[in-house]
Amino acid sequence: MLYSGMVQVLHQLTADAVAPLAGEFPSVEFIAIPRDSVLPDGIAGDVLLTSPIGTPALPEALRRGVRWVHLVGTGVDRFPLDLITPDITLSCSRGASAIAIAEWSLTMMLAFEKRLPDSWLTEAPARWFQSDLGSLYGKTFAIVGLGGIGERAALLARPFDMRIKALRRSLRPAETEGVEIVGSLAEVLADADHVLIAAPLTAETRHMINAESIGWMKPGVHLVNIARGGHIDQDALRVALDSGHIARASLDTVDPEPLPEGHWMYSHPSVRLSAHISWSMPAAQGLLHDTFRENLRRYLDGRELINVVDVQLGY
Repeated sequence: MLYSGMVQVLHQLTADAVAPLAGEFPSVEFIAIPRDSVLPDGIAGDVLLTSPIGTPALPEALRRGVRWVHLVGTGVDRFPLDLITPDITLSCSRGASAIAIAEWSLTMMLAFEKRLPDSWLTEAPARWFQSDLGSLYGKTFAIVGLGGIGERAALLARPFDMRIKALRRSLRPAETEGVEIVGSLAEVLADADHVLIAAPLTAETRHMINAESIGWMKPGVHLVNIARGGHIDQDALRVALDSGHIARASLDTVDPEPLPEGHWMYSHPSVRLSAHISWSMPAAQGLLHDTFRENLRRYLDGRELINVVDVQLGY
């Protein structure tokens, strides 16, 4: 269906964030709605542009004629999917943060191999010209979840001449040349030097990294998690780190977020922890909005939307 009238988009963005969108789509009325209070009478819209974690005003907003909801974020595990009825299409900005997150992931891998920042000098060393730095060259890189982030990480890893394995729900070939698609978690983890968790968090993937699956990894592995903290059984992770089976865990996401003060991850010598910032780059917000821009064009033209969420699967 091609829309010829004024489409109304309910949104919970700041005025600065919505101004470029309003300027680009003169046939669309962008209507600001509150996050935490009751919607005023008379407000209705065809589309809702909102947060991936939901807001108190969400249930009421969905009763105001909305038929398409777009989440300005990449994950939907914290969004109340039960509120999305069969007559509402849900989409998200999946893949918009892939550039920044893949760069962060490869940075952590290089830091592990090159022993950064530990190899920097602050005083004269006992000996010069002696070190035991590693290399990504010839190493095996396992990617658990080959979506936008996983594909981008594979692309960045290719120039390092790594062997790249990936696990995804289907055996569909990777977009990146040279990536081997495997059929099970055990197979993708086996013999990996670096493991990147980039899968959506669902009931099926929660605690997929546990005592059993850690046992499938070879000693000395480097684990990188940029997806969700719930993917990892953190008690099992601590045991594996203490024993050295996992040499390092580079974690941009943990459970819960934020971690409470005094949590063991803050001080563990084999943990590199950041505050869910791997997505950050100068163009981050614009990239999140670009997916909505594309989908709004499609919506106005009556074309199929991209990045539609399967509510039953949870991603």
